[in-house]
Amino acid sequence: MEAISSSGAGRRSVATLICGALAAGGLAAAGAAALEPGTASASSHREAPLISGTPQYDNTDVYAFVSPDKPDSTTIIANWIPFEEPAGGPNFFPFAEDAQYDLHVDQDGDAREDLTFRYTFKTHVKNKKTFLYNTGAVESLDDPDLNVTQTYDLELLKLKKGKVEHRTKLADDVPVAPSNVGKASMPDYAKLREQAVYKLSNGAQTFAGQADDPFFLDLRVFDLLYGGNLSEVGNDTLKGYNVNSIALQIPNDLIAESHQPIVGIWSTTQRENAEGYYTQVSRLGSPLVNEVVNPIKDKDKFNASEPKDDAQFLKNVTNPELPKLIEAIYKIPAPKEPRNDLVDVFLKGVKDLNQPPHVTPSEQLRLNTSVKPAAEPKRLGVLDGDTAGFPNGRRLTDDVIDASLQVVEGELLGAKNDLGDAVDKNDKEFEKAFPYVALPTEGSRGPLAKGTGDGNDVRSQLGDALQPASSWTDGDPALIAASAGAGAAGILLIGGGLMWWRRMRGRAY
Repeated sequence: MEAISSSGAGRRSVATLICGALAAGGLAAAGAAALEPGTASASSHREAPLISGTPQYDNTDVYAFVSPDKPDSTTIIANWIPFEEPAGGPNFFPFAEDAQYDLHVDQDGDAREDLTFRYTFKTHVKNKKTFLYNTGAVESLDDPDLNVTQTYDLELLKLKKGKVEHRTKLADDVPVAPSNVGKASMPDYAKLREQAVYKLSNGAQTFAGQADDPFFLDLRVFDLLYGGNLSEVGNDTLKGYNVNSIALQIPNDLIAESHQPIVGIWSTTQRENAEGYYTQVSRLGSPLVNEVVNPIKDKDKFNASEPKDDAQFLKNVTNPELPKLIEAIYKIPAPKEPRNDLVDVFLKGVKDLNQPPHVTPSEQLRLNTSVKPAAEPKRLGVLDGDTAGFPNGRRLTDDVIDASLQVVEGELLGAKNDLGDAVDKNDKEFEKAFPYVALPTEGSRGPLAKGTGDGNDVRSQLGDALQPASSWTDGDPALIAASAGAGAAGILLIGGGLMWWRRMRGRAY
């Protein structure tokens, strides 16, 4: 494991308050190895049996933070569709049309949503006689060469005790930023991203489209907790993968009650069934909860549940499996049960920081919107004295894995350590302005064909163009000639076969 610096002003006093929050969530993804062997998971990537088979509805992460460049506003980011391979055409990665993608806000801590921001999507195809996603270089979101496009409607639902009292349409037919096909198809993708940011009349901003997956960690945790001896660390397994992001930036005075700045935030996906009704199939608030707190028997149930009913999962928190797994493999004694300390902090929020008054215990990502952004954010967040970071909301740069490993292995119980997975930041820099997520990796990434380069057109150099840059032939003229000869022979064989087939058709049998 890589040693890191985790000292900071006020670290020990503040860290003591959040010990339960981090450990209760099972925030070291390590435990998932034993829960779901052979299954890829990260945060809530493929976290439950049913949702793992329907990635369009699978919510992977939720982030909520006071906007660093607009501290009078809060930004919520929710991601869907895990492990998007950038070159995964020709259909690439649209949002589902039979889904409601919801961002929920609990304004008073009663475990019920008071505000729901609902996104619904439509797909538009210009030319259905081609298989192509785009038919030429795309320079704008309304470019005729962008053959497949999506738009969305945004609706605000105001609720009281779980019942919808008022609906407001905030936006109609807003364009979605497309999947990043490649540099030939989308030579200036940043321009397309900028065009997909839509400003609302109330000062809010919204965005939907593809982005680089902002979650960073080493997924080799699934090989018995990093190889059984912590030797498998240091590789950002999500590097190069994309997700579909929904981002909403809204003024604090619209999201939080004037007398109570702490809000609870989570996201859900509802899918339309055969009868035309919508059923909740995915739910996510704090990271990693459904992976390592809930056993397999509860995972699908959690995805279909609401925070107000979280008492049914209480035993998973008071008697967590993760510390037992750590003890079995690394011989670190598990804390004594029941873990009532975890309930006090994890399900309620940190007292005097992000715990609302008269709170009903439930699983949400809680954010104090009155805490200003840190001038120099620390990746370990509150654990390192930075109260603007996780678990007070979650910023894109917060290293929830390292913070979790340190807590689970006893940092706050007297066993001081500086452990981590040696992946301290995302492989791409995040943007400085809304929607903050990094641009998606393009589908044309990877080595170029041998002999190509700036200003070098190889259409007249067939032998070189057919070789990958790392080809074992290494430009041997004899081998190139042999390849060309083999290709010519193949063409002759095909031609001969066709002639034989035509002759056979004329026979009576």
